[in-house]
Parts: sequence; structure tokens; C-alpha cells
Amino acid sequence: MFLLFFIVHWLKIMLPFFAQMGLEENLHETLDFTEKFLSGLENLQGLEEDDIQVGFTPKEAVYQEDKVVLYRFQPVVENPLPIPVLIVYALVNRPYMVDLQEGRSLVANLLKLGLDVYLIDWGYPSRGDRWLTLEDHLCGYLNNCVDVICQRSHQEKITLLGVCQGGTFSLCYASLFPEKVKSLVVMVAPVDFEQPGTLLNARGGCTLGAEAVDIDLMVDAMGNIPGDYLNLEFLMLKPLQLGYQKYLDVPDIMGDEAKLLNFLRMEKWIFDSPDQAGETYRQFLKDFYQQNKLVKGEVMIGDRRVDLHHLTMPILNLYAEKDHLVAPASSLALGDYLPENSDYTVQSFPVGHIGMYVSGKVQRDLPPAIVHWLSERQ
Repeated sequence: MFLLFFIVHWLKIMLPFFAQMGLEENLHETLDFTEKFLSGLENLQGLEEDDIQVGFTPKEAVYQEDKVVLYRFQPVVENPLPIPVLIVYALVNRPYMVDLQEGRSLVANLLKLGLDVYLIDWGYPSRGDRWLTLEDHLCGYLNNCVDVICQRSHQEKITLLGVCQGGTFSLCYASLFPEKVKSLVVMVAPVDFEQPGTLLNARGGCTLGAEAVDIDLMVDAMGNIPGDYLNLEFLMLKPLQLGYQKYLDVPDIMGDEAKLLNFLRMEKWIFDSPDQAGETYRQFLKDFYQQNKLVKGEVMIGDRRVDLHHLTMPILNLYAEKDHLVAPASSLALGDYLPENSDYTVQSFPVGHIGMYVSGKVQRDLPPAIVHWLSERQ
């Protein structure tokens, strides 16, 4: 009884003190936040859209077909390695992520280390492109770009560097046209889509099929799949972190113009999402996500079958250990479906999916790893 009386009496004395202390701390935090916010507003007011530059490395358009443009980046060494490298990016985002800004550019680092680098820009599909198929993209646009590079470089084969969905496309292309691919590098590329523990795969239908996403209904109703829909789907994989927390952190960086521009460049890329050609997206979602046909050897590109056992060229498989979009197990599965005694190398990096492009440590280690691996096979 006495103990209870003592606790109550102590609380009566101390509560006002605790309340006052909390008020003072809150007031200090509020003033600090306001000061940062006002300082940051000055930086924001001085910025224009043209200040948020991306894709800074000089390049030249060397081929164009419909909305697809093939770029060659200006070499920065006198004698680049003779086998050109073609970067094949995903359809669902813009390819300037590999050349985001000075100091964080995979392209710039590869050029400095002596590669001759090309890049496919798939463009922005319009309503007139809804009937484009995977065959149009792989056996049409991509194959034509490879032929152009071979002709320009006087080489019979080139190196493909496929990124994310572009890595999956590169695997398919190399299976169909092995005679044109000297070496194959795939980075954070999904291979085995039967990954129920990964939200993107589950939402795509790797376990539920059409019950997860009725892609036939979507394409028949809308034609092309809106880029905003896909962007929202990606954001909802980490709704608190990607849709809430990062914006709470903005006042802490607004006062530093360089950090603010870095943030805005990433925001520009995230929300720069092209629509997806309806028939291409229909086949990709059904054949890869919902039916996992790639590892089963059942993907048909036109009348030709994709068989991973046809990948006889050297392969370098790069993946992110903390990837929430492409599970490491999905990328690592590639080794289970290659021919025996393949020249196959795997290397991981302790980052997430986006960290493979923008992490300073990865940009220090990844390009040399690629160039060293390729140099040994030139």
C-alpha cells in the first residue's frame, strides 16, 4: 500500500517535468526542421527542370527504327577493346539509369576502362504500338541493332550486357542467335520466375496465374499497359519506404543542392515510366511470370523456341544480394540450365536492385569486374 502511495505521489511531482522536457525537445526539433525547410526552399526555388540533367555521357544516334534508337557512346580511350558491348535495358523503365549522373554512371566507368559501348533506347510506345510482340522486339529491333553494330565494328559477334528485364531478353536473344553473341553479361536478371517469396513475382502471378493478374482482360480493355500502373505496382512493393519515408527525409537534404539534385534525378527516373506495348506485355507476363516457361524451355519467340542449353558463349551473371525486385535465387537459377562445362561466372554485390546502378561502392567494383572478365575472353 505504501509502495502504491509512493509511486502515485512521485508521478504527480515528475509528470510536469517530463511534459515540459518533451515540449522543449519538440520545440527544438520543430525549429530545426523549419530552418532546414526554409533553407531548402531557396534551393528549390532556384532550380528548373532543365537543371535535373540525366544521361550526361556524350553519345551519338547511329540507327533508328520506329521509336527505337541505337546510341553509341563516345569512346574515351584511344584503342577500345575490339568487341563492342551493347547494353540492353528493360522496357519498363528508361535506360538512362545506367548513365544517371557524373560519378554514378556505369556507362562512363566502362568507357574509361576501354570498352566500346552501345545502348538501345526502346522509346515510348504509343497506341499504334500495342500489337508489337516479343518477336518484334527480339528478332526485329534488337537483332537489327546487333547487325548494325557488327557492320560498324567489322566484327561477326558482339557482347550483350542485359539489365533486369533486358537481361532476360538477352538470354532469349543469345539462345536464338548464338552465332552473333561473343559473350553475355546479365545483371539483376530474372530467370526462374517461380519465386512466391518475392512480392513482384507473386503479384505477377507466379503462384496464382490469372487469378493474380488477368492480363488478357487488361490488354483487351486498355490496349497498352499504362506506365503509371506499373510504377504504382513497383512502389507498392515497399509502400512505407518508397511512398512515405523517403519524403520525410527530404528536409534533411534540401539545404544541400548536390544532394537535392541527386534525389530529384532518382525521382525523375522512377516516375518516367513508358507505357508497355500490349501484346509484348501480355506474352511476357503469361509466359515468364505466370507459367515460368523460360526455365522449362517452352518460350516461343514467333515460331522459334528459346532453349537455355543453346547458350554456349561465356556468361557473367551479376546479381544484388538485397534485391527486392529480382530475387537472388531467380538470377542464380541460370546456372542450373546451362550446358555442362559452360564458361559461367557468378558475382554478387551487397546492395539492392537500384544500388547496382547508383551505389558508389558498386560503381567502384562492378565496372572493373566486367571489363576484367571480358578482357580475358577477347
